This record gives sequence, structure tokens and C-alpha cells, in this order.
Amino acid sequence: MQELLPLRNQRMSESPFAFFRGSAAVMASDLATTPVSGIRVQLCGDAHLSNFGGYASPDRTLVFDLNDFDETLPGPWEWDVKRLVASVEIAGRDRGYGDQRRRRIVMATSRAYRMAMREFASTGTLDVWYTRMTPAYLRARWGSSAGSEALDALDRLVEKAMRKDSARAASKLTGVGEGGRRFLSDPPVLVPVSELLEGQASLVLEEVVRQALRSYRESLPRSRRHLLEQFRYADAARKVVGVGSVGTRAWAVLMLGVDDEPLMLQLKEASESVLAPYAGRSLLEHHGERVVAGQHLLQASSDVFLGWTRGPALDGVNRDFYVRQLWDWKVSVDLARQDPATMAIYGQLCGWTLARGHARSGDRIAIAAYLGSGSAFDEAMGDFAATYADQTERDHDRFVAATRDAG
Repeated sequence: MQELLPLRNQRMSESPFAFFRGSAAVMASDLATTPVSGIRVQLCGDAHLSNFGGYASPDRTLVFDLNDFDETLPGPWEWDVKRLVASVEIAGRDRGYGDQRRRRIVMATSRAYRMAMREFASTGTLDVWYTRMTPAYLRARWGSSAGSEALDALDRLVEKAMRKDSARAASKLTGVGEGGRRFLSDPPVLVPVSELLEGQASLVLEEVVRQALRSYRESLPRSRRHLLEQFRYADAARKVVGVGSVGTRAWAVLMLGVDDEPLMLQLKEASESVLAPYAGRSLLEHHGERVVAGQHLLQASSDVFLGWTRGPALDGVNRDFYVRQLWDWKVSVDLARQDPATMAIYGQLCGWTLARGHARSGDRIAIAAYLGSGSAFDEAMGDFAATYADQTERDHDRFVAATRDAG
């Protein structure tokens, strides 16, 4: 995967926010030196603005939630909140917002977390577990302050999300030739198995993928296993994803069902969390299972095909992977298009969502009591976000210079 390093460096060099997205390990080290309350939750581990988004629940309702769990691990709840508010500040700087406006948005985000946690502290455990953010809930909670233009944009986003499924992914990423439907070639972002290796080696790699799928099937509940068995393997390709994930082993897998109905799966490598040196290693030996377990704890609804597997990669080393659908109504907010008003609402939405995840996995009453009813926590998060954004800008400048010198 060394050949993908220039692409990762290019993406991280684009802006301080892009660098921030790709440097979770750096912030994990920094957060380990900050004071904490001692209350632990299941952490997302990388709770920045771009790791929230919409997707389809099993009952085919669009829900908004955290959607990246590569670094998930139990740890201090403050670490997730600090990563979120720092991302709000850095994104605001990228958008050119003024100092006071950015601080108001950051404080609104932290206040939304604090108020949501206090709300969940007085809510029954089952009600907390079942609470989820749908477009209807979003309208009821923030519709009056969003304005008609923002609500129209939400409707368009929902409509767009509902078109983004396996059929759409197959139409964009695959084509039909003499051998049937296969992945298209778009290196280095998408490279079919048949192009990665030649001759017999390519066939061996395909068998490795098939074996990984058989192992993955055993991680699913019996009913989901039956569903998966309605589809057959057709093709696989190496697919580059994200910013920080560039260089991580990730595969797109094409499955075909009755009448060649497509199911697009993603197998993504799961390594030890960047939080492990500071929060403690996972009790789960399999890092794919760690990711899945954390996702189930934090998300209100999860992908029906979510599971894990272990198998040899191209280098012959056994590696852990987690599996999910490639697209299933997945949609994210384009931060570059947000004005201060909609960014403030989005920050609050993320703050509420993070609090709901922490309330499901930790002592919500203790966290709410610690946060209190005043604005001291919000002010402190505003100060932290500004200070950490300054540090991120300096780190980004050094990273760009080092990349340029090495190139």
C-alpha cells in the first residue's frame, strides 16, 4: 500500500481541516495529556464533523448518526467532544468565518452536547436506546431556526440519499462485458482484482476474497446469514476511501442475486485503535469485531450486513477486516457549502448525536451532573477549540513543507 502514500499526502495537504481529518493519531497523543473527569464511555475515537451523516436503517428510514468507528474504544468522554469542537473551529476557519462567529458555533455545539446529556439523564434507559435522529425529528427540533431554504436543502439531501444504494453504486463502479458485470478500472482509486495481479496469482487472490466472505458470513446473525446467502460473489476491487484511511486496505465486493440484483459490500481493514496506547487495548482480540461492537453501542440503527472477518492480504499477512454495505442511502453534509447559520445547526446536530451515543454506552447521569446547567463547559470547549486549531494550522504547515521537501 506504500504506492498510495502520495495520494494520502496530497489529500491531507489540501487544508488544515483535511490534515485534521487524517491525523487522529496525533490528536489522540495530545488528548492523553489533558485532564479528564474519569467517566468512560464507548468513544467514536474520530468524532469530527465529516464522520457524521445519513444512512438507511433496517426499517428503511433515513437516520443521522456517527458513521466512522475505525478508532472506537472505551475511554474518557471528553476526548470525543474535544475532537468534535476542534473540527468545528477548524472547518469554520476554512470557510472564512470571523473569530466571534466561530466561537458562537463551537459553543452552540458543546451546549447541544451538554443539554442533550442532561435530557438523556432524565430519560428512561429504553427510551435513550430507542431514540434516533430522523428528518422528522430534525425538523421538529431545529426546523424553526433553520429557515425554509435550509429545510428545502434537507429535503433535497434526503431525496439524494434514497437514490444512493447498491444499484446506484453498481451503475457507477461496474460495467457489463463478456465475463458479466465487473468492476471498472480507475487507478489508483479503484483497481479490479484482475489488474492487481496476473494469471494464477489473480485467481488465488479471488479465492482469498471468497474465503474472507465465508468467514464473514459466520459473524452475522442467522437471519442475516440467510439473506447474504441469496447473493453470489461476482468480483472485487481495491478501493481507496476517505482521507485518513488512504493506505488502509479496503476492498469493494460485488455480489449478485436473483436476476443479477447487485449487493455492494466494503471490506475495510481494522487495525489497533490510535487511542489504545492511551486508553488501554480493546478486550476484543479481533479489531473488526471491535469496530462492529463499538458501532452497535453508539449507533441507534446499524447496517444489516455489518460483520467482520480475518484473512491474508496481498502481502500474505492475516489481517482483520470489518464488512458493511458500500452505499445504503449514505449521504454527508458538504461543509464547504455551509453558511454560519446552517453550520451552527449542523454542529448542534452532531453534538446531540454524540451525546446520545455516549448516553447509550456510559453513565449519562454522572456526565450530566459533571457538565452542570451553566455555560462553563461551553466556554472551556470554545477556548480549547481555538487553541487546538492554532496548533493544527502549525502542524499542517510543517506537514506541507515536509511533503514538498520529500517530493
